[in-house]
Amino acid sequence: MIAEILVIVALPLLLAFAAGYDLASFTIPNFLNLAVIAVFPLFALAAGLTLPAVGLHLMAGFAGLAIGFALFAFGWIGGGDAKLFAGVALWLGVKDLMPYALLASVFGGFLALALLMLRQWPLPQNLARHAWIIRLHDAKSGIPYGVALAAGAFILLPNTEIFRIAAGA
Repeated sequence: MIAEILVIVALPLLLAFAAGYDLASFTIPNFLNLAVIAVFPLFALAAGLTLPAVGLHLMAGFAGLAIGFALFAFGWIGGGDAKLFAGVALWLGVKDLMPYALLASVFGGFLALALLMLRQWPLPQNLARHAWIIRLHDAKSGIPYGVALAAGAFILLPNTEIFRIAAGA
């Protein structure tokens, strides 16, 4: 039951907070990324993951970190996004890493296109009172990629190995 709560409640809540924070400030605080990572060992214990299984999840997390920091080095995503990607990769493991990366990329592309289109139109007066919306609407601003990372995880999560493990634990 604890494993189930961690996968169905804790992880999605942390991802939602990260997405919301990124949307409002174009940053994902380290404490949220650390929380995503810190909750995984609790899940591994509660779900009874074997050491080899935990090793594969760690490998996915490190691969996610390498991929994320490569994207960061090219200036395509922010540092918080890279760390969030690695944290989600840790949770999903090797088996679900590539589908997650694909989904997050697709959502990121849609998000970028939507923001580029919306930024072409004038901002309605009632929305122009909010600093975070002004910043989001600014053509010089980036893309809050944490939103795409969370969306990819939300869509994939019910079909992942950790979801099946939590449901059976």
